[in-house]
Amino acid sequence: MTEFQQLWGTGSNMFKSLYDDPKVTRMMSTRAGQYLSSHPVLSLSVLMFSALAAVPVGVFFVFALSTFIMCAVGFVLFEVFLLCAGGFTLLTVLSGIAFFSGVVSVIFNVFYVVGSNTLNYYNLNQTKRGQVPGKESECDPSKLEEME
Repeated sequence: MTEFQQLWGTGSNMFKSLYDDPKVTRMMSTRAGQYLSSHPVLSLSVLMFSALAAVPVGVFFVFALSTFIMCAVGFVLFEVFLLCAGGFTLLTVLSGIAFFSGVVSVIFNVFYVVGSNTLNYYNLNQTKRGQVPGKESECDPSKLEEME
């Protein structure tokens, strides 16, 4: 027996076991399977096309999956960046508002103290002279001179 005959016998046994598989038997019982069985050249063309098309389709699926993963990771990173930028902006705006509130509060307190002291001084001078209409001097002018 030659080497070629041994190879042929091994391939024949392998095809027989493949042909006896229930899935293959079910497919070969269909109309398309019977047609491909009666046209071996077309059957070989379909087999070659299927085998050769598997590589580009697989490469495309790997590309699509990796693109999807990179998009998801990029989206998450972009969202984290936007949240950090928004948080920093919020922090600076709130700090600015707090600083502005403090400055305005100090200004109004200064106006209050200056206005209050000015009015007290004005009322004190009016009372001291007795020029407040309808109001008599609440204290003795001699005591006011002592206070100054």
